[in-house]
Parts: sequence; C-alpha cells; structure tokens
Amino acid sequence: MAVVKSLAIRGIRSFGPEDSDEQAISFESPLTLILGQNGCGKTTIIEALRYAITSQMPPGIGHNDCFVHDPKVNRSTEVLAQIKLKLLNAKNQNMEVSRSMKVIVQKKKTTFRTLDSLLSITNEQGQTKDISKRCADLDSVLHDELGVSRAILNTVIFCHQEESSWPLDEGKKLKIVLMKYLTLTIQQLLRN
Repeated sequence: MAVVKSLAIRGIRSFGPEDSDEQAISFESPLTLILGQNGCGKTTIIEALRYAITSQMPPGIGHNDCFVHDPKVNRSTEVLAQIKLKLLNAKNQNMEVSRSMKVIVQKKKTTFRTLDSLLSITNEQGQTKDISKRCADLDSVLHDELGVSRAILNTVIFCHQEESSWPLDEGKKLKIVLMKYLTLTIQQLLRN
C-alpha cells in the first residue's frame, strides 16, 4: 500500500515563494487531520498533493497562474513555485516527487510554465533511480508505482469539493464519468 510521508510547498497560492517561506507537512499513520480557519491553506495542501501525483491543476481555475502565488503581491515580475512530495510506493520503496513551476508577468500578460518534474525512487539496496518528465510520462509511472489507477485518483481520492456530488448527477454525466473510469481501468490492465 502506498503511503504519503511528507509534503513541502513553496510559491503556491498563499504559501510564499521564498526559500524561507517553504512549508513542510509530515503525515502521520493511519490518519492526519488538517484543521484551520478559512483561507489558511487547507485546500491548497490537498491541491498540491493532487498536483504532485497527477500534475492536474485544481478544477475551476481558468488560468493556470491562479495556482501559483501572485507575483503582484511580492511586487515582482516572476514567481518560482515548487512542490516536493515524499511517499512510499506499493513496493515499500521511498519515492520523492518534485514539480517546479514559474509564473512570469510581462506588461499585462501572465504566463505559466512548468519547469521540471522529477521522480526519484530508492530501492531496498539504497540505489536511486531518477525519472524526469523529459524522458518518460511521469504521471503514468507514478500511477504504476502507487498501484492506483488514474480514474481512482481523480474521481475518488482527489475528488474536489466542487465535484463531490458526481455520483448524484444526471444519468448522462454519470455515464461519461463511469466510461472514463472503465476506459482507464482497462488501459491499466492491458499495460500490466
């Protein structure tokens, strides 16, 4: 069974972009509760987990730059953001996922860029294997290592509060969600 160990966030929404602003969260077994007032970053933590594992932006974001800390707050023209996630995969091996992003403000235009995504897997002998998004489909590798299909990750584990009522939707929408799940599950079975 895959286990989330820790998460470090810098430059995402209300979490500042400076090295000193990095916030680290350790997850305890079997359960970690995240409590806090409105606007303190609870949802951002879950969205950062989702982005680290699936590389998907939170739902409802029109422009990707909304996920990254606003450069105007710091009176700068660019913000670097990074999410680092440490976990154990289904084979009980240590893994670290690192995703880096950048937002640049030029005149009235804001540009979002994904800089790098890296997965490091350390086996029982201490040997580390690094996989970059430049040489592999990092999302597929992550799903395989975690032993969880993309459909389960997106519609069950990381189901956003705005999408949580999908099982109660009208029949047509529900069929589309179920077809996506079945298609992805069949694709995963064929790969294995």
